[in-house]
Amino acid sequence: MEYFIAKEASQDLDEILDYFLVRNINAGEIFIQEFNKKCQNIAQFPNIGRSYSKFDASLRGIGLDGYIIFYRVFEDSVVIVRVISGYRDLKSIFADVDDE
Repeated sequence: MEYFIAKEASQDLDEILDYFLVRNINAGEIFIQEFNKKCQNIAQFPNIGRSYSKFDASLRGIGLDGYIIFYRVFEDSVVIVRVISGYRDLKSIFADVDDE
């Protein structure tokens, strides 16, 4: 299976990397390496993460250093939809998506 990164997830990653750029470039590089490993694992084992069906029936997520990589599994691919801090109000973030 292949994985793809949605526009929103790409924007999330840009914001995360901007944070690391100011504070610790090496930590940012490690974060991206670990992110890529997690995405490869997700593509290989798509049901590895936990279900977030309370937000969306097909939404799954897996943790990475205080962040959650949210993704959806399709027949032949996985789409990374968001990368969000686990400390944020996830309910309000995904409620906004439902309203669009």
